[in-house]
Amino acid sequence: MKSIDLVYFNAGGGHRSAAVALDTMICELALPWTVRLVNLFEVLDPRDMFGKTTGMKPENYYNARLARGWTLGLAQELKLLQALILLSHKSLTAILRRHWQKTQPDMVVSLVPNFNRAMYQALAAARPHVPYVTILTDFADSPPHFWIEPHQAQHLICGTAKAVAQARTAGYDDASIHVTSGMIIRPDFYRDMKFDRRAEMIKLQLDPDRPTGIVMFGGHGSKVMRRIAKRLNDTQLILICGHNSTLADELRAMSSAAPRAVISFTAQIRYFMQLSDFFIGKPGPGSISEAIQQRLPVIVVRNAWTMPQERYNADWVEENRVGLVLDSFAEIRDAVSALTAQLDGYRANVARIHNRAIFEIPEILEGILRVDQSHLWSRPSPQWAAAGHGCRPAAL
Repeated sequence: MKSIDLVYFNAGGGHRSAAVALDTMICELALPWTVRLVNLFEVLDPRDMFGKTTGMKPENYYNARLARGWTLGLAQELKLLQALILLSHKSLTAILRRHWQKTQPDMVVSLVPNFNRAMYQALAAARPHVPYVTILTDFADSPPHFWIEPHQAQHLICGTAKAVAQARTAGYDDASIHVTSGMIIRPDFYRDMKFDRRAEMIKLQLDPDRPTGIVMFGGHGSKVMRRIAKRLNDTQLILICGHNSTLADELRAMSSAAPRAVISFTAQIRYFMQLSDFFIGKPGPGSISEAIQQRLPVIVVRNAWTMPQERYNADWVEENRVGLVLDSFAEIRDAVSALTAQLDGYRANVARIHNRAIFEIPEILEGILRVDQSHLWSRPSPQWAAAGHGCRPAAL
C-alpha cells in the first residue's frame, strides 16, 4: 500500500480545506493508499516556539489580520514565518529531511506556497526516487518563490491556462505539468441538495421572491462586511460571519430596509449558497470556485490592498464574465444593481464553467505513481545534505 503525504497549513483556511477535500475523495474512491494529512507548521515547529514567543500560532496571526481586513503583505509575511520559526532555509530543509527519512512516504503532495523549494530539496535528500507534486490552490502563481520553483524535477498540477503558462516559463515540460478544470473544492459541493427553497427562505424570514446576496469573507469574517451591509440597506442579504461573534452581533443590531439573515459559524455553506442569487466577498480561489460551482455570479474587489496571489483571481472573473470586479466596496450598491439587472446573462456564463478538479486529481496522482519514476527522480542530494487505509472524519 502506497503512503501519500498531503502537506497543508491553516493560514487562510483554503490550503487545509483543499487537503481535507482531496483526502475525502481519495477515501471515497477506495484507492489503495495510506493518506497522511501533514500540517507543515507542526513539523517545522513541534515545540510551538513561534506561539510561545508571539502568543499565537502562525496561522492565527494570519487569520486575525484577515478578519481585520489587512491583506496587503500577507504573502510576504508567510515567508517571514519561515525565518521566525527556523531562521534559515538550511535548517528548515534539514528538519523536513529528517521527517521524511522517518515517515518514508511514497509521494509528497504540497498544497502550500512559499516552502516548495525547501520541501522538494528535503525529499530529494531523504527519498530521491519519490515523486514530489505541487497542487496550486490559487488560480495562478505569484512569482518569485511562491508556488512554482523553476527547474525542479517535480510535478505541477495547475487549474488554469495562466498557471500552465507560468509553469512552462519556469522550465517545466508537458510530462511534468498536469492540467485540471479548476480549483479543489469539497466533494459535497457537487451533490444535489433536495429542499424547498421557498420554504427554507421563509424559515430564515427572507423573501423568496427578492434577489439575495450571500456575503462571505472566510471563516473569521471581516470588518468590511459592516460597510457592505450599510451600503446595501435595501438588498436582501445572507451574511456569513464565521467565528467572529462580535461582528455577527453588530450586524444583527443594524437596522435595514430589506430582510437579512446573519449567520455565525456554519458548516452548511453550500446550503446558504443555494438560497442565494449572487456572491459578495474577497477574491479567494476557494470562495470564487465554490460560488461558481453553486451557480452564483460573484462580486469581488481588486486593488492595491488585494493579496498579490489573489489579483489574477479577479482577472479570471472578468475574463470569464462570471461577475464584477470593483476597485472598492464603496461601489457595491451600483454593482449589485448592475449585476441583478443582467442576472440571467451572468448565470449563463457561470453555467459554462465545469470544474471537476477534485475528481481529476486522484487520477493524476495515480498516474504519477504508476509510471516508472527511476529516470526522473534520481536526483542528486543537496550538498548539505500510519497504518491501513480508511476514511477519516473531515475535521482535523
